[in-house]
Amino acid sequence: MRWLDWLVSRFSFSEDLGIDLGTANTLVASRERGIMIDEPSVVAVYKGTNEVILDGMGVGNEAYRMLGKTPNNIEAVRPLKGGVIADFEITEKLLRYFLRKAHQGRSWVKPRVVISVPSGITTVERRAVINSAERAGARRVYLVDEPMAAGLGVGLPITESEGSMVVDIGGGTTEVAILALGGSVVVNSVKCAGDDADEAIIQYLRKHHNLQIGPQMAEDIKKRVGSAMPFEEEKTMEVAGRDTLNLMPRKGTISSEEIREALQDPLRQIIRAVLDALEAAPPEIGADLIESGITLVGGGALLPGLADFVTESTGLPAQVGEDPLTAVARGTARFLDDLDLYASFLSEGDDAVG
Repeated sequence: MRWLDWLVSRFSFSEDLGIDLGTANTLVASRERGIMIDEPSVVAVYKGTNEVILDGMGVGNEAYRMLGKTPNNIEAVRPLKGGVIADFEITEKLLRYFLRKAHQGRSWVKPRVVISVPSGITTVERRAVINSAERAGARRVYLVDEPMAAGLGVGLPITESEGSMVVDIGGGTTEVAILALGGSVVVNSVKCAGDDADEAIIQYLRKHHNLQIGPQMAEDIKKRVGSAMPFEEEKTMEVAGRDTLNLMPRKGTISSEEIREALQDPLRQIIRAVLDALEAAPPEIGADLIESGITLVGGGALLPGLADFVTESTGLPAQVGEDPLTAVARGTARFLDDLDLYASFLSEGDDAVG
């Protein structure tokens, strides 16, 4: 029935989509237009109803700006935790909003979609993603493991015999995979990623500066003065928050050395996941990796000095993939080029695509 799918797509003005459904951000891409949407995975709803505020516009960027600032009758919700769906109903609303936005409000369009998921999720969790996408308006839903999408997105030779390694550091999970011959030779998924780095910064400032900050401020600190290795010239930043002793607003100054110290625990957990994967790799693959090294993708790959930190910790060359934030989304869209060719990479619920 592939010819029927093609016919529907060709004459229903439906544009098939690749979706990187992330804990922190959701990206939507197509073969024709590339990255179409990149917005936070946040939905603002009226408490007790799960009704999206502002006539359905309280999603993505608008909802993210509401985090920590909503009145008592509204809450801003991140429906994905650790890379999996924590709230099915709100995830469906999130997907419906993005599908309609990608098709410029045409709610009757029913696209085929390829959605990336963490490699470690269960069959039940995979089914939850498919059901949410179908209820949101997708005609047919395919799932692909994030490392495979990331590898294809940055141009790694994932279908060849030469082994390559990708580390995808997202918001909720870090996916470590060694890829060859169209499959994952070794895969390791750990629930330590960007959100854990933000929480480490929050706890550090609370403990060492008696200053309480929120996730948005922590993320801003990470982006502006965070690093995995020392800067040539260390940085400082003024931070606004609430004093934990008198509960009054105040400012404080933090340094890049302090934030690097705060990030040591999540960085060590990510390195441990990489080392575990390397230890499990067959010797022949290990020999390939001496040449090809480790490719870093995802938002976490943008942390300054991370590639050098990985190289120092593993002894293998590490590099940040091209446009690491969009690598997974671009990979999902590339699978749409030929669904028959890439059938072995994809799944529909419990069954492989045939």
